[in-house]
Amino acid sequence: MLLTDSPILLKGMKIYSEDHIIENGYIKIKNQKIVEFGSLTDQKTDEECKVMEIPKNFQAVPGFIDVHIHGAAGADTMDATKEALNTISQALPKEGTTSFLATTITQEAKLIEKAIENAGEYINIQEAQGRAEVLGIHLEGPFINGNKAGAQPLQHIVDPNLSQFKEWQQIAKGTIKLVTLAPEQPGGLELIRYLKENGVIASLGHTDATFQQVHEAIDAGASHVTHLFNQMRGLHHREPGVVGAAFLRDELKAEIIVDGVHVHPEMVKLAYKQKHSNGLILITDAMRAKCLKNGQYDLGGQDVTVRDGKAVLGDGTLAGSILRLSDGVKNMVVFTECSLAEAIEMAAVNPAKQLNVYDRKGSIAIGKDADIVILDDKLEVFLTVCRGEIAFSKEEVSG
Repeated sequence: MLLTDSPILLKGMKIYSEDHIIENGYIKIKNQKIVEFGSLTDQKTDEECKVMEIPKNFQAVPGFIDVHIHGAAGADTMDATKEALNTISQALPKEGTTSFLATTITQEAKLIEKAIENAGEYINIQEAQGRAEVLGIHLEGPFINGNKAGAQPLQHIVDPNLSQFKEWQQIAKGTIKLVTLAPEQPGGLELIRYLKENGVIASLGHTDATFQQVHEAIDAGASHVTHLFNQMRGLHHREPGVVGAAFLRDELKAEIIVDGVHVHPEMVKLAYKQKHSNGLILITDAMRAKCLKNGQYDLGGQDVTVRDGKAVLGDGTLAGSILRLSDGVKNMVVFTECSLAEAIEMAAVNPAKQLNVYDRKGSIAIGKDADIVILDDKLEVFLTVCRGEIAFSKEEVSG
């Protein structure tokens, strides 16, 4: 990690800005913000800067935002320690992720409370320090349907409970930003209405809701779908289910895990054709084994075996992923033949807008946080800047 009091000047690369691509561009970073950018031929700055020459065939894109990630590098949100969140925050810039939601899992109430209390405290005191920023908490479970539990521990699943959520939001110091729930369960619609009224994203996930029940959930305020296709009522010609509703209702932004394991590449392509780049959000749903070797790991108190890019419970159920978000971006381009600009929309713009932080995240624009990723000509992460500090560099870049 490079710490410098001087402004940083990235120069020479292609820049993907909000509305166009700039060849042979530059970006000036000062006080954690983007203060200038454009074509080198129009460069205004004469201030002393730390200059970083970037190859012309590399591209600068906004930092990725992962709204659904449990852990990485041996740490998990449910560890409920500052050290665990530090570990995750330090690991993610290697894959171009500059901010994320610390995601919980279904567990007994006291363990969820420990995790969200820890995360709430962490979020409110975190400093830049060249690491990914925790933007809030994603509460995945326990308000889900046991018929679609997946790797969520069945014994701790409960019906959506408004008073329980209010108590947890207080414990979390108001930092729960997204809640995955099953709207068809008793109390589901009531909780969705409350979340909508209070600026929290209500996401449909681990749900067996019918097409009609999803419409009712949207009317109540639901605006998000947790890991499209996985652990939800699928598409059927007489019952369109959650997937059919996600395809047909523009109100729903749909997360998708593009690792080639959770969703077949052709189904990713189908989702892209139906939802387009403005309707999908790339996520990892990664667990603690990400960045580590094959072996045995823990997820929500359950043993998970990781082997050759796949994480499963003892019965073969998929248990999160070990996907890097940069690989999700690359896979999206390969699977769907979408443009890099569209992949950026799915990995940065849409999550920023959904989380209501687009005023400071999600694009390269003057005044926004300097969350910037440099991708090489193979779309591998070459350099990551988190709020103005170099958080990851594949090699030393100098002027």
